[in-house]
Amino acid sequence: MKTEMKSLMFGLSLVAGSYLTAQTAPTTNDTVKMETTANAKTTAVINPAIEALQKQIATKPDDTQTLVTLATAYQDAGDWNSAIATWNKITTIIPDWAPAYYSIGYANQSAKNNQGAKQAYEQYIAKVKPEEVEASKQNLGYAYFFIAFQDKDTDKEKAKQYIAKSLQYDSSNQDALNLSKSLMN
Repeated sequence: MKTEMKSLMFGLSLVAGSYLTAQTAPTTNDTVKMETTANAKTTAVINPAIEALQKQIATKPDDTQTLVTLATAYQDAGDWNSAIATWNKITTIIPDWAPAYYSIGYANQSAKNNQGAKQAYEQYIAKVKPEEVEASKQNLGYAYFFIAFQDKDTDKEKAKQYIAKSLQYDSSNQDALNLSKSLMN
């Protein structure tokens, strides 16, 4: 049962993670999200889907499938703090489930908490199992890139190592290629 749940959760994370496109600079969509983040609590309270999920969790607090759906709903609403709290709850139930840590990184990054994002991406990298690497290449590439980007000014050697790993997993990431070039100068 536990293995089936992990497989289900991993599958859900791939579906949920496929739309997550973490970025280092705000885009027009990010600006819209930032404007709505101030109202996220209000949105979450009046969002019927979130309310229904909260009720399900109240009756069954360890239902990881519903927790993943709730965390994703919070993200969709731009309620980053609630998303982070929900992803963290998932990691207490399934501490070795790597996709939750990636999602914590994404939510922290979206909330402009780069230190929290970096820590979560580091945990994500450490939690990815060898049999999950192939399916996780794009996320691994981004996690390594983000850490390299954060460390480029304080630990250039570590940044070089991380950007090399990033490109190993996703050689098409133009931002990673640009960072790699800048670190070689």
